[in-house]
This record gives sequence, structure tokens and C-alpha cells, in this order.
Amino acid sequence: MILRRAAARLIATTAITVALGATGLSPALAADKAVTIGADLSLTGADAQGATRVKDAIQMAIEGANQANAVPGYHIDMMVLDDGTATAGQYDPAQAATNARKMVSEKSVVGAIGPQMSGAGKAMAPILSQGDLATITPASTNPDITNPKYAAQYRPAGKPIYFRTVTTDAYQGPNMANFFAEKLNVKSVYVLDDSGAFGVGVADAFEAQAKKKGMNVMGRDRLDPKAADYSAVLTKIKQLNPDAIYYGGVSQAGVKLAKQAYDIVPKMIKGGPDGMTTPDLLNGAGFPAVEGWYTTIAAPHLANDPKAAQFVASYKGQFGMAPDDYSITAYDATLTMIDAIKRVAATGKPVTRQAVQAALMTSNVPTIQGVVSFDANGDLASHIVSVFHIEKDASKPLDDVSAQYKYVGVAPQS
Repeated sequence: MILRRAAARLIATTAITVALGATGLSPALAADKAVTIGADLSLTGADAQGATRVKDAIQMAIEGANQANAVPGYHIDMMVLDDGTATAGQYDPAQAATNARKMVSEKSVVGAIGPQMSGAGKAMAPILSQGDLATITPASTNPDITNPKYAAQYRPAGKPIYFRTVTTDAYQGPNMANFFAEKLNVKSVYVLDDSGAFGVGVADAFEAQAKKKGMNVMGRDRLDPKAADYSAVLTKIKQLNPDAIYYGGVSQAGVKLAKQAYDIVPKMIKGGPDGMTTPDLLNGAGFPAVEGWYTTIAAPHLANDPKAAQFVASYKGQFGMAPDDYSITAYDATLTMIDAIKRVAATGKPVTRQAVQAALMTSNVPTIQGVVSFDANGDLASHIVSVFHIEKDASKPLDDVSAQYKYVGVAPQS
């Protein structure tokens, strides 16, 4: 649905003031015109808690911009669409494609934020391309979508329309392999994935780099995310006795894997990508099963950084829970989209999808994570991958990612 606030709540963060050039904090008068930012998120199923945090961050940025009159003469509305389904138990590419068509058909939508999941992104990108609608994903990391090698498939209309405030699995997978080899001294590893576009891609990238680093990749298996029992593959791994397991995927299979791996191979090193850096894993698998996992995000770690303190305080005050790092990349993505809308509006020309896409190509926006700018394909210029170790802090909420995932550092880059 489209959410419109006639009198949006005041969220006057430093990031909004700097990035959007707000000169005052008085509520704007009734806007002459309205444009809409779409948001496609996985609000149903295994990743719902993380999706809710992303949605709230997008809402916070839009409400703050409206309150600060960041785009004079315009009010920004928000269209929220859910690509998760009960049948899939997580994101559903077919539903994501339907959502893309809905956004394209709504003439007021001039840009979008999302999706979270690369499988959804692969389904949406061709439709968005044909509809001239640019999106900025705060979490989707499969590199194929923005790779010019696959332009005919994912941007058939030609222009880049898929932008990111995270880096891609061309860095997330290999950099975690570097971390395994250089920091954990892993000599042998067994690789798993969850059969999704993201999981397969990041596992492929990890495996290729692990071999380059001299690791013995003892096997590779694909998990069915709807299956209940992974004991057979885990028992096989136990018999092979590698130093570590790397799982590429998201929390639907990840929750069950973490629980069963704790029972069958409790001492083995375990790692995964950002699909395992989520409150859904903490709630779904819980302690002690999740303790000891190494995970990554495809962005700088900022949730506990002083640079994000004002954002975190405002977010907690508005939504009653702690944001995570992808809340920040979602917030920054929305600031970047609003900045593009603002620059188009400042020319006096109509705020169209085509004009917003062109403005995004020249983005240079100060945000919490630093200046956001994109390369010629829409990828983020920064390639930072952050590593975490799950360590229980009983004094904090057990589903608080910022409390239960201890930041280890930036993964070694290839």
C-alpha cells in the first residue's frame, strides 16, 4: 500500500541535514506535488524481522525528508510491497515479479528501494528495466544482476536501473574465504548452499577463492530450504571431518542448519554470509545453537559506531527496537534516492523515472556509511565486507544483532 503522512514525525538526524541539504526543521506546508518511492521487501516468512527493520529505516528517511521539506514543492509517499509468501516460507521470485509490475504500473512511483534478496532482484530487474524504474537495494548482493555480461537479461532496456548501497558477492564470498584461510587457519572446508540465487552465488564465490587460498574443499551440497532434516549431509560432513563448514544462503535453511549442526558437529568452525547476520537466525535457532558462527555483511559495520549514534537513538525511539547494519544501508539508500529526486526537482523539470535514474548515476551523497556513489553499472564504489562472531551477551536482548554479533573486523580483500 501507499503510506502518506500529512504531518510526518520529526526525525532530524545529522545524516538528513547533511545529505539532503535541509535548512530548517519546520514542517512543510501542503505539498504542491507528490511522488512515490516503492519498497519491495521480504516481510513474510523466514526473513521477516530483518525486513521489518529495513522497512522502518526507509520509512524513517522518507518521513524525515517530508518533515524537513527536503524537496521543496514535493511530498514523498511510500509504497510497501511484500515479496515473501507463506507458500515459499521466504521471498518468492514470482511475487517479486508481480510487485515490480505493480510499481511500474503506478505512475507516481519514480524510484524504489529493495529488494533484500538476490533471487527477488533477478526476477524484478528485467521488469524494472522495461519500465524505466530505478531501484537501490540495501542488501541484495548477487553480482550477476549488475554485471554488464548479463545486461541483456537483467537490463534489457539498456540503462543501469539496479543500484546498491552494499557491495556484491564477488567480494563477500572471496573475502570470507580469505578470512577463513588467513585469520582462522582453515585448511579444509565443506561448502553448502540453500539453492537460491544468492546462496548459490556466494557459495560459488567462496569456494573458488578457498581453492585459490589452498584450502581443501572436501565437498559441496545443496540444501532444500523447505526440508526439515539436514542430518544426513551433516553426518557425512562429520565423517569427513573438515576444519570448517561454509553455508551460502538465508535464514529459512540457515535456522535448521544451525540447530542441527550444533547437535552433530558442535565443535566445527561454521561460517556464512549476510543471510545469517539477522535477528531471524537469533530467534529461529537461538542460543546455544548459533553461538560461535562467523558471519559477514557486505558493508561497513556501523550499528555500534559513534557516527550512527544519532540515527540509532532516533530509530530506537520511533520503533522500540535496535536497528542493524542493513537498517543503515536501507536508510542511506533512501537518502540517496531522495537526493536524486531533489536534484531533478531543483532543475524545474518534471520528476520522472528517467530523470531520477540519470541523477542516480551521478550520485555523490554524504550518508552514515560515507559518500555513496556508483560505478557505471550501479554498483557501490566501496567493497568493504565486515566479519562478525556470534557471542551470547545475556545482558542484552537475544535477538539484538548489534549485541549478539561481535564485530571482528574487515575481511581481508583479495
